[in-house]
Amino acid sequence: MTDTPAPKPTGKLTLYLVRGIIVLMGVFVLISVVMSLMVRSAGPSPALVQQMLGAADRYEVRIKRDTYGVPHIFGPRDADVAFGLGFAHAEDDFITIQETALTSRGDLAAVVGKSGAVTDYLARVLRVKETVDEGYDKLPADVRQVVEAYADGVNYYAALHTAQAAPGMLPLTGKDIVAGFIFKTPFFYGLDGTLTELNTKAEGPAKKLPVGSNGIAIAPSRSADGATRLLVNSHQPYSGPVAWYEAVLESGQGWHVAGGFFPGSPFMLHGHNAHLGWANTVNKPDLIDVYRLTVNPANENQYKLDGQWKAFEVSDAALKVKVFGPLTWTVHRPVLRSAFGPVLKTPNGVFAIRYAGMGEIRQVEQYYRLDKAKDLAEWRAAMALQALPSINYVYADEKGNIGYVYNAQFPNRTAKADWSGILPGDRSDLIWNGYLPFDKVPQIWNPKSGYVFNSNNTPFDATAPADDLKPADFPASMGIQTNTTNRAMRAQETFGADASITADEFAAYKFDIAYSRRSEVAALMGELIALDAKGDADILAAQKILKGWDLKTDVKNRGAALALLVAQPVLTAREKHQTPDLRAALTTAIGTLKKHFKRLDPEWGEVNRIRHGDVDLGIDGGPDTYRAVYGEPQKNGKLTAKAGDTFIMFVTWDKAGKLSSQSIHQFGAATSDPQSPHYADQTPMFVAMKMKPVLFTADQLKGHIEEDYTPKDRAPKQ
Repeated sequence: MTDTPAPKPTGKLTLYLVRGIIVLMGVFVLISVVMSLMVRSAGPSPALVQQMLGAADRYEVRIKRDTYGVPHIFGPRDADVAFGLGFAHAEDDFITIQETALTSRGDLAAVVGKSGAVTDYLARVLRVKETVDEGYDKLPADVRQVVEAYADGVNYYAALHTAQAAPGMLPLTGKDIVAGFIFKTPFFYGLDGTLTELNTKAEGPAKKLPVGSNGIAIAPSRSADGATRLLVNSHQPYSGPVAWYEAVLESGQGWHVAGGFFPGSPFMLHGHNAHLGWANTVNKPDLIDVYRLTVNPANENQYKLDGQWKAFEVSDAALKVKVFGPLTWTVHRPVLRSAFGPVLKTPNGVFAIRYAGMGEIRQVEQYYRLDKAKDLAEWRAAMALQALPSINYVYADEKGNIGYVYNAQFPNRTAKADWSGILPGDRSDLIWNGYLPFDKVPQIWNPKSGYVFNSNNTPFDATAPADDLKPADFPASMGIQTNTTNRAMRAQETFGADASITADEFAAYKFDIAYSRRSEVAALMGELIALDAKGDADILAAQKILKGWDLKTDVKNRGAALALLVAQPVLTAREKHQTPDLRAALTTAIGTLKKHFKRLDPEWGEVNRIRHGDVDLGIDGGPDTYRAVYGEPQKNGKLTAKAGDTFIMFVTWDKAGKLSSQSIHQFGAATSDPQSPHYADQTPMFVAMKMKPVLFTADQLKGHIEEDYTPKDRAPKQ
């Protein structure tokens, strides 16, 4: 018996088959689209909403908002307070908390479209989810209780306002909170810049200088009244995932803090508790190593290591990207990993990176321990956890102790190599493991000068010269920065030049609006004045204005606008190792001022503006002044402030150790709710460089309570 071959389809039958397949595919696509629309438009299920609402039964908390809308959270346990903070924070800025969570999960593109795909891919490259999954259960139980309680508070708000929640967002979890810290912290020392520059330059990333933050502590010996003073003055964007939010927390378990929080953070990141406080500024030691890999020409999935070909670890990013409406499309991109760390295939070659904080999950634990430290010994023990990959700390306490820590996870680099450049990617001895111990981290405690400070400058200029750290005492492999800033110069010319500082002088020095005669801005003015005007009347007029400029940035100043419209693009270009055309930059600034202001010397406040809602005010200060303001150019020629001074605190312990503090926010407590009276109520005071009292204790809060409620009070009445 023989097999009978199947008949070959005729041309007409083939056409019918093709048409049938197309129709069938169309049906499948239609079903897929409809299901996607149904899933993404349905929102959280009723069961999930009830589950999130029911979580409130586990917590006992009161939220008391003062006359500026600042939440004061009270509860018997730390977890109760964290729940209340999550709820209050969501009331004021749910949209940013949500964006932070989606970003850390790597799910942002599914909500905002292709603009979120880069950060989603980056979350995969940095293995954020894997790091959380591997380490979450190893976190101490009290830490997990707090992060989960904060998430429950946000979820309770979302359950009452389900329309505000993005598809797939809920529920927020404790793991999401931890993921936010893992994702954000490496960017403070420049990891994002390194990744970007690897894709755009033939060689390694340029060393970029930080642009903001001040912190200074004054010991009793340097105060006119014997007080200890601390300035908390981080410079951040005015909005977004690293914009400051103010709150006061007090639990029956001793968690009592006032200060700044980021969206998605249950912990006070800087400010003070009843005994001590600290300020943070960004530092940028060399915490990133870049390795150029040699890829096997016969197999692109292999790289050379110690003379042998080794396979990349490959996974699929599987990025969900919003197409239109609720419809998403999954984009598949490979994620490569090597023995060094993540791998990037770029137009300039294949690189691996190794960076401080890889695989680290304990950031939340360290912040919690810092919050609850009762004295210097406990605070230093919390710092010794070394879970935070970077950030300077300026410290002060009720006992009159002051200190400065150039904090970082310094890689334990033992091999001989030029760690500042691109490293060969075929040597396993260049794969460092672990970090230098905390006692090797640059730090200064209780110097004879009576002051410590940082303004994103080198740690070798942190106090009086006689008390400063010495570069020779630290190995070059630590990659400690050596730059200075105008703010560092002005700190030495104000705080550092005054041996007996009063409270009023402390405030005046903080709001200093001048450029040092030693600054880059001052040097640039000399270059511009020395240009050959070649008979150009506008340039001659501009040079006269610049020659008469007093290097200050007060709103009435008539030289600052021309000077800074030239200085910003020129100094930014130089920071990127470019050589800008000074004449062209001056001509451009002249053109802008003539077109929009009809003169070359408008008042600085007419140009430099802060806007939020209906508030539109001229503001003193400028880039890299101690009163820092970074403006974004507008079509009308003006600048709108977008970053710089934001949440500011003055913290004081008097001669007897009694605590008092003041604060101000550039907008207000409800930063993303235009309908709230606290959307921009602090902005006029912020512009006037005035502070408001921090009502730290329950007794201080009495008589200043605008609202007093529990989260359940916000639920609709049955």
